[in-house]
Amino acid sequence: MNFDEWIYFSIYIGSGIVLGIIIRKFLAPALLRASAHTKWKTDDLLVESVSKWIIPWCIVLGAYLGREHVTMDAQYQFRIDKVVFIFYSFSVTWIIARVLSGAVVIKTEQAGEASSSIISNILKVLVYSLGILFILQHFNISITPILTALGVGGLAVALALQDTLSNLFAGVQLISTKKIRQGDFIRLESGQEGFVEDISWRYTTIKTGDNNNIIIPNSKLAGLILLNYFTPQKAVVFNIPVGVDYNSDLEQVEKVTIDVAKTLQQEMDQCVKNFEPFIRYQQFGESSIELRLYMKVVEPGAQGIVKHQLIKRIKSRYDKEGIHIPFPVRTVHINKEH
Repeated sequence: MNFDEWIYFSIYIGSGIVLGIIIRKFLAPALLRASAHTKWKTDDLLVESVSKWIIPWCIVLGAYLGREHVTMDAQYQFRIDKVVFIFYSFSVTWIIARVLSGAVVIKTEQAGEASSSIISNILKVLVYSLGILFILQHFNISITPILTALGVGGLAVALALQDTLSNLFAGVQLISTKKIRQGDFIRLESGQEGFVEDISWRYTTIKTGDNNNIIIPNSKLAGLILLNYFTPQKAVVFNIPVGVDYNSDLEQVEKVTIDVAKTLQQEMDQCVKNFEPFIRYQQFGESSIELRLYMKVVEPGAQGIVKHQLIKRIKSRYDKEGIHIPFPVRTVHINKEH
């Protein structure tokens, strides 16, 4: 490559860089603003994904056109053409995979649900696999032996990765049945509970109230008996136990307790406003008459803060009303030897 050829080649490369910067700086933002006004949210993702490749596309295009002015062997020119084709094929495959997986997330969010990463990952693997097959087919590389080898080797791989595949299919089953969804609040057989953070290709992650993660293999989770607080609805009725003195006026206790609950219900967003709080006397305890106050919160995770406020307010109100919460009393009989 002589000096003049270097000049021509550099001009094409530089032109590609300038063209890419201009399109990226002026055209792409205009398309993003236009797509923001449409109801179809996937077009925003499409424009954003394409924008990431504008400058590399223009640079490679400049290099591809500039190579016409460079003296080189035919075999090198052929190899460059191959690299350019693979580059553009990969970039388009990457865009399609990102847009399709993002469209799934957008669709589920619009339906009021959360998308698990396993669906997006499966879509990406399928798109990338089709992209590789397309490239191989373009270069007249027969894919039949590859598919045959994959079929024969697939049995060995399936046996070696039995646990992994079991978790994968269990994760797909969990998502397809919609018994457990990302964002649901569940309780396991062990008593552990929390929000479902994600269902991946192998594990399900549950975030507990103390901000720790419980990692459970999908196959094990699919076989557990668990409680999903978000089905059929998120709102849940809970109760707190209270004990009052035997000398208490039970009508007054009921009136005061419900009044405290109603006041708190109107002040806290975590409470369901149209629910009517109520109490139920349970039994004659050893030192108190036991009752339970029932309230309803918008989601299970709100129980903690509502209980916290209820206990404080009930204690304060009982003190003002002269309602006593007795300490446990024990009567001890001592047998004396005569």
